[in-house]
Amino acid sequence: MLAILAISVFSAWNWVDGQLNKTAWLTNTADTPASTWLILGSDERDDPNSDISGFRTDTILVLTKPKSGPSSLISIPRDSLMEVDGQYMKINAVAQAVGKKALVQQVEDITGQKIDHVAQIKFGGLEQVVDALGGVQLCYDEDVEDAYSGLTWQAGCHNADGGVALAFSRMRYSDANGDFGRNARQRQVIAAVIQKASSKETLTNPKKVMAVAKAGLGALTVDEDASTMSLINMALAFKDATGSKGVSGSVYWTDPDYYVDGVGSSVLLNDEKNTELFAQLAAGTHAAGTVGTLAEG
Repeated sequence: MLAILAISVFSAWNWVDGQLNKTAWLTNTADTPASTWLILGSDERDDPNSDISGFRTDTILVLTKPKSGPSSLISIPRDSLMEVDGQYMKINAVAQAVGKKALVQQVEDITGQKIDHVAQIKFGGLEQVVDALGGVQLCYDEDVEDAYSGLTWQAGCHNADGGVALAFSRMRYSDANGDFGRNARQRQVIAAVIQKASSKETLTNPKKVMAVAKAGLGALTVDEDASTMSLINMALAFKDATGSKGVSGSVYWTDPDYYVDGVGSSVLLNDEKNTELFAQLAAGTHAAGTVGTLAEG
């Protein structure tokens, strides 16, 4: 029985490694002690007939697991103002305009930490994963009828299928906190997916496990150094960060409506506070709870 189990685990391990879609993301920034992942949600479509060209990384999250202490999951607003090669732009446009490594470098500049791994999920990938799980439980205390995201929501908690979970993650125009509120809902969706995927109900159902794995890996692009082990470590860090003992929230900013000609309304980040925040997160010395300007307000 042990031999059969060993063969099964080895086969599954190799199968995942064979499914990884890798691309060059990582910079030559010097290593820092904590393990850090950059998690991106892209609006890139696989449909060649789509009328949307290019891609934007509208979801940007930094997942940090220190050697000891709480893990953290921190959002970076899509409209954060960056200066790349002397040109101002929003951070969600950096990867397409300048390159994938340029985006990673900007995040490293914000956090002061080396990004060890990158995982990007395409538009619709979340929908497929949630459907494979049989839906996830989500909560929002407002009625919503949002034409832009397609979200129709009655205040309260509901079991959401993939289409609803995707719209829930994208909706911002009907949220009083705009993109900042959307960031919080995106973290809620991730927590719900991790909770459902790691539940006894899912893990004791091999058919569901395989369906979730195929859905996730099919929509995922990872960095050139990624492996099955790095994905397992990422999942465990997600579980810790979104649990009651984790740290979550957003980065700090000084002006959420900073106007720049040619760029428009942007979020002006608080560099000093963000460097301090991520230094504490990487050291594992930050207390559990919610962080960021919105949380303090």
